[in-house]
Order: sequence, then C-alpha cells, then structure tokens
Amino acid sequence: MDEPKKSPSPKEIADAYEACTKLARAHYENFPVGRLVPRKMQPHVHAVYAFARYADDLADEGYAGSAKAQGARDVMTPAERLAALDDWERQLCSPPGTPGLHFIFIALHETIRELDLPPGLFTDLLSAFKQDVVKRRYANFAEVLDYCRRSANPVGRLVLLLHGKREEELHLLADHICTGLQLANFWQDVGVDLEKDRMYLPEDDRKTYAVTEEALFARRADDKYRQLLAFQVDRTQGIFNQGAPLTKKLRGLLRLEIRLTWLGGTTILRKIEALKYDTLNHRPTVGKADMALLFLKALTS
Repeated sequence: MDEPKKSPSPKEIADAYEACTKLARAHYENFPVGRLVPRKMQPHVHAVYAFARYADDLADEGYAGSAKAQGARDVMTPAERLAALDDWERQLCSPPGTPGLHFIFIALHETIRELDLPPGLFTDLLSAFKQDVVKRRYANFAEVLDYCRRSANPVGRLVLLLHGKREEELHLLADHICTGLQLANFWQDVGVDLEKDRMYLPEDDRKTYAVTEEALFARRADDKYRQLLAFQVDRTQGIFNQGAPLTKKLRGLLRLEIRLTWLGGTTILRKIEALKYDTLNHRPTVGKADMALLFLKALTS
C-alpha cells in the first residue's frame, strides 16, 4: 500500500533549498552558478542546477579509465546508470509530497509550481543524459545538434523563464548561445571524452578530413585533425554569432549573465585556436584571471 502524500513543510522546503545551494557551490564550473541573479531568485537557480548536475553525474562520473574513477566501486555499469536516471525521472514526475523524494525534488517541485516552469524542459535534459549512456558516436552534425537541443538549450530557456522572460524570440536566441556553448565544450573535451569511448565529432566530418578513430585514440593531432577542429570551431562561432543579439534585448543582471556566458564560450574557442587546435593532448580552460577580464568586458560591452 502506498504511503499517503503529505505536502512538505515550509522548513523542509527551506532545508531542501539550502542543500541545493551547498551542492551548487561545491561544484567547480567555468561560470559561477546563481551569483548574477537577485538574491530571492538564487534558491530557484540552485534547485534547477542541482537537478541537472546530479543527473549529469549519474550519466557521466566515474567511467573506467577516467581520472575521476578512483576504484571499482566508483564505476557504474550502463544499466545501473540508466536505472538511476529512470528513478530520477520518476521522482521528477512524482507529485510533490510523495514519500522518499530526494531533497532536490522537494525544492525543484516548489520552483516548478511557483514559477510555472514547463516539465518538458527537465525531461529533455534527462533524455540527453540517458543518451550519453548508450550513444557513443554521432553520424552527422544534425545528430549532434539534436543532442544539444535537449542537453543545452533547456538550460538557457530555464534561465530566461526564471527571470520571467517567456517570449519565444528570446528563447530561440538563447538556443543558439546554449548550443554554441555545448559545442565549444565538445571541442574542448575531445581528449577527455575519448577516455569514455565517446566522440561528438561527427563521423561524416571525420571522413571528410580523413581523421580515423585509430588516429584519435593514438592522440595524433596532425594537420588533418587540426583542420577538422578548425572547421568545427568556425562553425560554432557562427552559431554563437546568431545568438549574440540576445544581450541587446535584455537588461540588468540577466543581460550581464548572458553576455558573460557568450564571452566565456567564445573564449574557449579562442583558446582552442591558441593551442593550434590540439585538444587531443591539451584541454583549454577559462581560469579565474580570464573570468575577471571577461566580467569587465561584459560590463563595458
């Protein structure tokens, strides 16, 4: 017999939001989470971030051979990952007050209710995380873009919705920025993803530039590979450029946050270029000094 549902108390909700904030601030990212939003909105941002961060870890963390896999107990099988993500989706779709919900969902259900957020954006994210478990190769760029549509674009739309921005024009521009950022992360992490036997470089592009899987696993950053990466970087910059007008349509801290995101993503591309496109053996990063300069640029541009 199912346990009766009981709405969480205000204290349980407050404690859940506090736990989400701690989780958000414990993870290193290129960009600060929830710092460039009004204080009253930060708990909502942290709840959304905690949901996505935890699910992403279920899909990605602790792969055998990766730097984050410390031992056999840290390595989940694909079946275990999918089961964990299915349970995450079950909790997402469960009514508020369902017994046994993770603290993230106590907070997230309140955020979804209070701000009227579309649940489909969250299920899209989960579908992308599940895809990462089972799909290791991409035949063409259209497949990669479809992944970005579910893995990255919902985040930008949620950011806008958290600020009360529901205009489809703004959401479409945000899609370009989020897709660009996801692609920049792919080209930044080619070497890292190989540790998971995962390639986001489209197969047809690899064939065009005669870059074989054997060459990738051998970490051969020859002229063929550099030309392939240069092509991807140029294409990604074009997608970023399509989203650039968004910042001119926003004001205040939201404009600053989106502008900083755009600058951060395009800076990754510039750092890839500075490495002469060798992301097989090097991983470009945006450090604290970079962020200080980008913040100043975002304020003045």
